[in-house]
Amino acid sequence: MSTRFKIIDIGHKGFSLDRAISELEVKVSECIQNGGVRAIKIIHGHGTGALRREVREWCQDQEGRFQSIIYGEDYDLFNHDSANMRAECGSPYDPDLGRKNSAITYIWFW
Repeated sequence: MSTRFKIIDIGHKGFSLDRAISELEVKVSECIQNGGVRAIKIIHGHGTGALRREVREWCQDQEGRFQSIIYGEDYDLFNHDSANMRAECGSPYDPDLGRKNSAITYIWFW
């Protein structure tokens, strides 16, 4: 796995919604501050959909902080942002590519 592409799993830790979003903020801030990481894959899971909604709302609230937010449902080689993000990260292996997986969201950093 490329060091430019990081996976963050907040959907399988048993966190409350507030704790999961706090964990996401910490991990995103670390990636930005430390540099090197260009994109992250957030695993929020399916569940009731509450965590997915919170993650995506949080991402939208961060407008301008990220180059792109890519929903798992849109993550394939025909999506312009997906293809460019993957190329910038060295085209890492990702089994979710093209699977329309709504349990994940990607953040592509500037």
